[in-house]
Amino acid sequence: MKDRLIRYSFICLILVVSILQFSIASQADTELSNETLAWGFRRGENHEQAVLDSESLKVLEKFNGMAMGNPEKKYIYLTFDAGYEAGYTEELLKVLKENDVTATFFITAHYVNTATDLVKQMIQNGNIVGNHTVNHSCLPGLSDDEIKEEIMKLHNSVYEVTGYEMTYFRPPRGEFSERTSSIVESLGYTSVLWSNAYDDWDQSKQGRSDYGKKKVLDNLHNGAIILLHSTSEDNLTMMDSMIKEAKQMGYEFKSLDEFEK
Repeated sequence: MKDRLIRYSFICLILVVSILQFSIASQADTELSNETLAWGFRRGENHEQAVLDSESLKVLEKFNGMAMGNPEKKYIYLTFDAGYEAGYTEELLKVLKENDVTATFFITAHYVNTATDLVKQMIQNGNIVGNHTVNHSCLPGLSDDEIKEEIMKLHNSVYEVTGYEMTYFRPPRGEFSERTSSIVESLGYTSVLWSNAYDDWDQSKQGRSDYGKKKVLDNLHNGAIILLHSTSEDNLTMMDSMIKEAKQMGYEFKSLDEFEK
């Protein structure tokens, strides 16, 4: 009887140790890296798809994000980052509507607080409003709770003034990590990066709308997600002709809600 009890106790001990080892191993397997990844791409030639940064793309796709669509279809997706209002968006919205094109505007708290009527106009015109955080902060440098606050505080603010539920997210400066991407997905958001852009954000480089249009059109490709900034006067100047010429090239502007991979 005593021997049986000892053997039983020994077996139980082995089981406990095995469970603990499995638990520790599982925890290690599920730990997420917080290494900051900076989004980047290399332009393709002759309207071939861009070459996306492989390490960043792997993380983006792991958490169901998007950066470039179907290589077989001439669908393109127009997006704008809007950290603040520079006086061009009202006219830009008119140009989009006249050309029967909808876009996605990634806004910050400053934008919705200072340009509420324009946010409402975006939505009324059928555009998508996306989340670009409250303060345009680099997410990998924040705690989990701080990231959630940066996203959900803006989410709630937009909902309170418009009744609109945002579902798309663009990480400020294109910086993210496995950890931040996991949090973004857990909040019900889809991360959206890009495969076509130029340095339109630089206010010291305005007055070159022909250059901007050429950069965008020369690098159009199937599935392109185009990143522009609504703060650029050049983008407003070129927008009508850029849209018309892209359509003449056979491209079809689609909403992110219609995204095809």
